[in-house]
Amino acid sequence: MLEIRPNCEHCNKNLPYNSEEAMICSFECTYCKECALELFENVCPSCSGNFNQRPIRPSYQLKKHPASTIRIFIPKNYNFTKHNTKIYKNIPAIKR
Repeated sequence: MLEIRPNCEHCNKNLPYNSEEAMICSFECTYCKECALELFENVCPSCSGNFNQRPIRPSYQLKKHPASTIRIFIPKNYNFTKHNTKIYKNIPAIKR
């Protein structure tokens, strides 16, 4: 089950369980759309995978399966991120 992390790991923007701005990679690294698609150009700075919009957990499920309250805020190194993006952005995610 997804943790549904509460914030962007890079800019710390709030991303509640019902956010349409939340993007995740296959390791559930969580970023806002702006960071994931504009800054990182659809290349996860942690694992080099691609991003997809995070599903929204239905509110009636929150009591039984609450979203995470643990904030992960580790801003990425700009030079490393740009280098990583340059290497992987033109390789389809299925071939990375």
